[in-house]
Amino acid sequence: MFGKGRSCNVVSVAERGLAEINLAVLGVAGSGKSALIVKFLTRRFITEYDPNLEDTYASEEVVDQQPVLIKVMDTADQDGPVNCERYLCWAHAYLVVYSIDDRASFQGCQAYLHTLSQSSRPDAPVLLLANKLDMDRYRQVSKCEGAALAARFGCLFFEVSACLDFLSVQHVFHEAVREVRREAVRSLPVRPLFISEDRPLLGLPSPPQMAPPCFKEMPTPATAKLVTVKSSRAQSKRRAPTLTLLKGFKIF
Repeated sequence: MFGKGRSCNVVSVAERGLAEINLAVLGVAGSGKSALIVKFLTRRFITEYDPNLEDTYASEEVVDQQPVLIKVMDTADQDGPVNCERYLCWAHAYLVVYSIDDRASFQGCQAYLHTLSQSSRPDAPVLLLANKLDMDRYRQVSKCEGAALAARFGCLFFEVSACLDFLSVQHVFHEAVREVRREAVRSLPVRPLFISEDRPLLGLPSPPQMAPPCFKEMPTPATAKLVTVKSSRAQSKRRAPTLTLLKGFKIF
């Protein structure tokens, strides 16, 4: 048996305005749910636990430089999802666990994924965890099968081991927090942007006023005067040609 790892005073947390995120860990008996939770909370691996015990644990974490209170519910379903309202109305995200050396647990987790997809909050983040990676030599469920199931229900997929590496287990729980934060941003209402045509945008300089172009009126052929222009060259004995132009035009 184990106690609440790194638990904290909820009253003091509320006074500090610390964000709270609730995670529910689901899966059939024997999939390793409790072992994953204890590993995350205490960095220890346990081999004995009460499969009929259901409890909620709390831990203060820092995820992406932001403090958060993570509450984790260790569910105790024996034969699939039963009386799901207790965690469907409570959790912000779900971690569905199966064991890679037990195909029955893999088939059982599909019932949980189906239940979550049909709930009143189908957009809640879901992570599919293939546990007991240390039992790879006894593997009954391939990694491709787990990835395909996750893609089918649109959830993230990870293979972990509760008895090997703490960092990989911690990463999974922190990733669930990140998914909850992303979903909160996506659910924010979009505010329309109105731009007035007769008022300049804030922070942008007004365009300079351009002076209207000035055009000089050219004489029309009817009122133009005929001018005779003679061109002469020094020491030329030929008669210079005579050009007739309209007054007001130039020769280039």
